[in-house]
Amino acid sequence: MKQALFSLFVLVIVSTLSLAQDFKDFDDGIAKFRAKDYSAVIETFSEILANPSHNKRLDEDLYFYRGQAYYHQGEFKQALDDLDQSLVLKHYNLAVIHWYKARCYDGLGKNSDAESSYKDALSYSDKNKKVKAEILADRAHFHSKHGNRQAAAEDMALAKSLDSSVKEISGGNGSSAPPSRTAAEDKKTTQVIVKNNAQPKTNEAAAKDQNQSTAVQQVNTGLVPALATAYKDEKRYALVVGNSNYSKEIGILKNPVNDATDVATELRKSNFEVQLITNCTYVQLREAMRKFHEKLTNGPRDQTVGLFYYAGHGVQYQDENYLVPIDADVKFEDDILRMCFPVQRMVLANMERSNSRMNIVILDACRNNPFPATTRSVNAGLAEMKRARGSFIAYATSPGSVASDGSGRNGLYTQELIKALKKPNLTIEQVFKEVRMNVLRLSGDKQYTWDSSNIIGEFYFKLQ
Repeated sequence: MKQALFSLFVLVIVSTLSLAQDFKDFDDGIAKFRAKDYSAVIETFSEILANPSHNKRLDEDLYFYRGQAYYHQGEFKQALDDLDQSLVLKHYNLAVIHWYKARCYDGLGKNSDAESSYKDALSYSDKNKKVKAEILADRAHFHSKHGNRQAAAEDMALAKSLDSSVKEISGGNGSSAPPSRTAAEDKKTTQVIVKNNAQPKTNEAAAKDQNQSTAVQQVNTGLVPALATAYKDEKRYALVVGNSNYSKEIGILKNPVNDATDVATELRKSNFEVQLITNCTYVQLREAMRKFHEKLTNGPRDQTVGLFYYAGHGVQYQDENYLVPIDADVKFEDDILRMCFPVQRMVLANMERSNSRMNIVILDACRNNPFPATTRSVNAGLAEMKRARGSFIAYATSPGSVASDGSGRNGLYTQELIKALKKPNLTIEQVFKEVRMNVLRLSGDKQYTWDSSNIIGEFYFKLQ
């Protein structure tokens, strides 16, 4: 028995170390991707995928980024294979995937397939006008290259009507922007323009050609406006909650008020309008949620982002997660329904019923069950929730697990979250992967953070 337990222990340790290495290698690959070292990205991600014991939760991103890297290397068939695999794995960024597919088909000379993929990319970008404008601008380049000047002009006109900031288009880095064109492609486009302008023109025709040529030049300089410009009109609202001063029966917590205060400070630096409440009762939390929902509902459609952060006691009961107000007096299991705040039914549901394009929920509430008398039906940790439309849900630890409150000013999870939020030019996925890697390392491989997403489009807390 002891030998079996020891073997199991060794297996768990090896498995955990392997997971940590996977995340380290993944982050190294992303750093190489941002540096445009695409051959290194392909090598790094191929090694991870070739390992049969690698963390399969990374697969959708491994194929997503490797597919982009293959495109930038001019290996269009391999890129298409990876992009299709990321679709099979239900990667959230459908617009960018189909956009890359369009460019791959264009590179292979499959114009009808490219047209079809452009249409798919546009259909999946309906909820983000800025991204749709960028795709239209790129398709204008495609039309111009193939001699369809009228379609090119129409796409550029529609792009500018959706987003007046679409002027110069600069090369992207893949995950946050569509692919850049090759010099050969730009040369072909120039040849088309020269050929079509070879005959003498009237003044009116020359002026028209000049306008169209200018539009094409705007496309040829790259693909998307600077990200800071793309998101400059976005409205960001956050409700940040920290509960520490519970009764002795529930258990006083040291960090949550500090956690909430520090997260609120960092979010304000990322242009969030923050509503911060600490040590709140049920009524106070409900009123804060009402005000938060009102902000999201009155924000501009498709240009509003909502973020809810909670630190404090939380419990899982009957497949729902509940936040525990400081005035909760739970003696029996059904008291949880009356005295605690349901996340799925009150937080996520209200955020979904608004104008927000993206709903971010961060729960640092995975501590031990604060109601010992209810242990029969109250499960450890929090449950993984069903994802509402356009939601990104982050947990301090994996479903069903618990995390300690911490001994410093902040809990371990929030400590690493704040550090990651300070770093510019990271997508939301990269922020929380960095948090996960550091928490796992600093906890001695004991605390494994978790997130769940079905968001469409990109989000950056900070941009330079």
